[in-house]
Amino acid sequence: MSGASLQAAIDSLYQLVVVEGKKTSTKRLSILADFCIAELDARGLHGAEAEVTIPAGGRPKDWDIAWKWAGKYRLVISLKSILKNLPGTVPNRIDDAMGETTSIQLYSPEVVTGYLMLIDGQNDIVSDKHGCTWVQLLRSRLENLSGRRAPYWSPGTFEAFAVAEVNFAEGPILVSGRDSVGVMFDTLVNETMRRNPGIKDD
Repeated sequence: MSGASLQAAIDSLYQLVVVEGKKTSTKRLSILADFCIAELDARGLHGAEAEVTIPAGGRPKDWDIAWKWAGKYRLVISLKSILKNLPGTVPNRIDDAMGETTSIQLYSPEVVTGYLMLIDGQNDIVSDKHGCTWVQLLRSRLENLSGRRAPYWSPGTFEAFAVAEVNFAEGPILVSGRDSVGVMFDTLVNETMRRNPGIKDD
Protein backbone atom coordinates (compact mmCIF):
# COMPACT_ATOMS: atom_id res chain seq x y z
CA MET A 1 0.00 0.00 0.00
CA SER A 2 3.06 2.25 0.00
CA GLY A 3 2.26 3.43 -3.53
CA ALA A 4 -1.20 4.64 -2.55
CA SER A 5 -1.64 8.37 -3.12
CA LEU A 6 -4.33 10.72 -4.34
CA GLN A 7 -2.53 11.16 -7.65
CA ALA A 8 -2.14 7.39 -8.04
CA ALA A 9 -5.90 7.03 -7.54
CA ILE A 10 -6.55 9.69 -10.18
CA ASP A 11 -4.10 8.02 -12.57
CA SER A 12 -5.83 4.67 -12.07
CA LEU A 13 -9.30 6.12 -12.62
CA TYR A 14 -8.14 7.90 -15.77
CA GLN A 15 -6.55 4.71 -17.11
CA LEU A 16 -9.68 2.64 -16.54
CA VAL A 17 -12.31 5.15 -17.65
CA VAL A 18 -10.61 7.19 -20.36
CA VAL A 19 -7.84 5.00 -21.78
CA GLU A 20 -9.50 1.58 -21.45
CA GLY A 21 -13.11 2.79 -21.63
CA LYS A 22 -14.19 0.71 -18.61
CA LYS A 23 -16.63 3.30 -17.31
CA THR A 24 -18.47 0.89 -15.02
CA SER A 25 -15.50 -1.05 -13.66
CA THR A 26 -16.01 -2.14 -10.07
CA LYS A 27 -12.30 -1.46 -9.44
CA ARG A 28 -12.38 2.16 -10.56
CA LEU A 29 -11.90 3.47 -7.01
CA SER A 30 -9.83 0.64 -5.52
CA ILE A 31 -6.61 2.69 -5.48
CA LEU A 32 -8.51 5.57 -3.87
CA ALA A 33 -9.63 3.13 -1.17
CA ASP A 34 -6.00 2.07 -0.64
CA PHE A 35 -5.07 5.74 -0.31
CA CYS A 36 -7.75 6.30 2.33
CA ILE A 37 -6.62 3.30 4.36
CA ALA A 38 -3.02 4.56 4.23
CA GLU A 39 -4.07 8.06 5.33
CA LEU A 40 -6.01 6.71 8.30
CA ASP A 41 -3.11 4.45 9.24
CA ALA A 42 -0.68 7.38 9.14
CA ARG A 43 -2.93 9.23 11.59
CA GLY A 44 -3.13 6.35 14.06
CA LEU A 45 -6.24 4.45 12.97
CA HIS A 46 -4.74 1.13 11.93
CA GLY A 47 -6.51 -1.72 10.19
CA ALA A 48 -9.20 0.10 8.21
CA GLU A 49 -11.02 -2.13 5.74
CA ALA A 50 -12.36 -1.67 2.21
CA GLU A 51 -15.84 -2.69 1.04
CA VAL A 52 -17.51 -3.48 4.35
CA THR A 53 -21.17 -4.30 4.85
CA ILE A 54 -22.48 -2.57 7.97
CA PRO A 55 -25.93 -2.81 9.63
CA ALA A 56 -28.10 0.28 9.30
CA GLY A 57 -31.52 1.59 10.19
CA GLY A 58 -33.08 0.62 6.88
CA ARG A 59 -30.95 -2.19 5.51
CA PRO A 60 -27.26 -3.14 5.61
CA LYS A 61 -25.10 -0.88 3.46
CA ASP A 62 -21.73 -1.43 1.82
CA TRP A 63 -19.26 1.28 2.80
CA ASP A 64 -16.08 1.82 0.81
CA ILE A 65 -13.93 2.31 3.92
CA ALA A 66 -14.67 1.34 7.51
CA TRP A 67 -12.64 1.29 10.70
CA LYS A 68 -13.53 -0.90 13.67
CA TRP A 69 -12.58 -0.66 17.34
CA ALA A 70 -13.77 -2.81 20.24
CA GLY A 71 -15.99 -4.86 17.95
CA LYS A 72 -17.89 -1.95 16.38
CA TYR A 73 -17.36 0.22 13.35
CA ARG A 74 -16.56 3.75 14.50
CA LEU A 75 -15.68 5.45 11.20
CA VAL A 76 -16.97 5.05 7.65
CA ILE A 77 -16.05 6.80 4.41
CA SER A 78 -17.97 6.79 1.15
CA LEU A 79 -16.09 7.25 -2.13
CA LYS A 80 -17.82 8.64 -5.21
CA SER A 81 -16.81 9.67 -8.71
CA ILE A 82 -18.77 12.00 -10.98
CA LEU A 83 -17.30 11.94 -14.45
CA LYS A 84 -20.14 13.01 -16.75
CA ASN A 85 -23.67 14.44 -16.81
CA LEU A 86 -23.08 16.77 -13.87
CA PRO A 87 -26.59 18.30 -13.95
CA GLY A 88 -28.14 14.84 -13.59
CA THR A 89 -25.59 13.27 -11.25
CA VAL A 90 -24.72 15.99 -8.72
CA PRO A 91 -28.25 16.18 -7.21
CA ASN A 92 -28.39 12.38 -7.00
CA ARG A 93 -25.05 12.20 -5.18
CA ILE A 94 -26.21 14.80 -2.66
CA ASP A 95 -29.40 12.82 -2.02
CA ASP A 96 -27.37 9.61 -1.72
CA ALA A 97 -25.12 11.18 0.90
CA MET A 98 -28.06 12.24 3.06
CA GLY A 99 -29.80 8.88 2.73
CA GLU A 100 -26.73 6.75 3.46
CA THR A 101 -25.71 8.74 6.50
CA THR A 102 -29.23 8.85 7.92
CA SER A 103 -29.54 5.08 7.64
CA ILE A 104 -26.27 4.22 9.40
CA GLN A 105 -26.79 6.93 12.04
CA LEU A 106 -30.17 5.42 12.98
CA TYR A 107 -28.24 2.26 13.85
CA SER A 108 -25.14 3.92 15.30
CA PRO A 109 -25.62 7.64 16.08
CA GLU A 110 -22.02 8.17 17.20
CA VAL A 111 -20.42 6.83 14.01
CA VAL A 112 -18.08 9.26 12.24
CA THR A 113 -18.88 9.63 8.55
CA GLY A 114 -16.92 11.14 5.67
CA TYR A 115 -17.35 11.65 1.93
CA LEU A 116 -14.59 11.84 -0.65
CA MET A 117 -15.68 12.67 -4.18
CA LEU A 118 -13.73 12.90 -7.43
CA ILE A 119 -15.46 15.04 -10.04
CA ASP A 120 -14.42 15.71 -13.62
CA GLY A 121 -15.03 19.40 -14.18
CA GLN A 122 -14.14 19.53 -17.87
CA ASN A 123 -17.81 19.87 -18.85
CA ASP A 124 -18.89 21.92 -15.86
CA ILE A 125 -21.53 24.51 -16.68
CA VAL A 126 -23.50 27.16 -14.83
CA SER A 127 -26.88 26.12 -13.50
CA ASP A 128 -29.25 29.02 -14.12
CA LYS A 129 -31.52 27.70 -11.38
CA HIS A 130 -28.76 27.78 -8.74
CA GLY A 131 -26.64 30.67 -10.03
CA CYS A 132 -23.37 28.73 -9.87
CA THR A 133 -21.61 25.87 -11.60
CA TRP A 134 -22.41 22.27 -10.73
CA VAL A 135 -19.02 21.74 -9.10
CA GLN A 136 -19.61 24.82 -6.97
CA LEU A 137 -23.09 23.59 -6.08
CA LEU A 138 -21.75 20.19 -5.01
CA ARG A 139 -19.17 21.75 -2.72
CA SER A 140 -21.72 24.19 -1.30
CA ARG A 141 -24.35 21.56 -0.54
CA LEU A 142 -21.84 19.17 1.01
CA GLU A 143 -20.47 22.02 3.11
CA ASN A 144 -24.00 22.67 4.40
CA LEU A 145 -24.33 19.01 5.35
CA SER A 146 -20.93 18.67 7.01
CA GLY A 147 -19.58 19.66 10.41
CA ARG A 148 -21.64 17.18 12.44
CA ARG A 149 -20.46 17.26 16.05
CA ALA A 150 -21.67 15.93 19.38
CA PRO A 151 -24.06 16.52 21.01
CA TYR A 152 -25.96 17.84 17.95
CA TRP A 153 -25.88 14.68 15.86
CA SER A 154 -28.40 15.64 13.20
CA PRO A 155 -29.26 12.60 11.02
CA GLY A 156 -28.28 13.00 7.39
CA THR A 157 -25.25 15.16 8.11
CA PHE A 158 -21.63 14.07 8.31
CA GLU A 159 -18.38 15.07 9.96
CA ALA A 160 -16.26 15.97 6.95
CA PHE A 161 -15.99 15.79 3.18
CA ALA A 162 -13.63 16.63 0.35
CA VAL A 163 -14.21 17.22 -3.36
CA ALA A 164 -11.21 16.67 -5.61
CA GLU A 165 -11.77 18.19 -9.05
CA VAL A 166 -9.98 16.63 -12.00
CA ASN A 167 -9.82 17.49 -15.69
CA PHE A 168 -9.63 14.32 -17.74
CA ALA A 169 -9.73 16.27 -20.99
CA GLU A 170 -6.11 17.24 -20.28
CA GLY A 171 -5.07 13.93 -18.74
CA PRO A 172 -5.08 12.66 -15.13
CA ILE A 173 -4.88 16.23 -13.84
CA LEU A 174 -5.89 17.26 -10.32
CA VAL A 175 -7.30 20.78 -10.60
CA SER A 176 -8.18 21.48 -6.98
CA GLY A 177 -8.99 19.88 -3.66
CA ARG A 178 -5.70 18.32 -2.54
CA ASP A 179 -5.52 20.37 0.67
CA SER A 180 -9.17 19.72 1.53
CA VAL A 181 -8.56 15.97 1.32
CA GLY A 182 -5.89 16.20 4.02
CA VAL A 183 -8.15 18.35 6.18
CA MET A 184 -10.95 15.82 5.79
CA PHE A 185 -8.78 12.96 7.09
CA ASP A 186 -7.54 15.09 9.99
CA THR A 187 -11.11 15.93 10.97
CA LEU A 188 -12.40 12.37 10.69
CA VAL A 189 -9.58 10.93 12.78
CA ASN A 190 -9.80 13.69 15.40
CA GLU A 191 -13.54 13.15 15.80
CA THR A 192 -13.13 9.38 16.01
CA MET A 193 -10.48 9.76 18.71
CA ARG A 194 -12.56 12.29 20.62
CA ARG A 195 -15.66 10.09 20.69
CA ASN A 196 -13.68 6.98 21.58
CA PRO A 197 -11.02 8.15 24.06
CA GLY A 198 -10.01 4.59 24.91
CA ILE A 199 -8.39 4.23 21.49
CA LYS A 200 -5.30 6.04 22.68
CA ASP A 201 -4.85 3.56 25.51
CA ASP A 202 -4.65 0.56 23.17
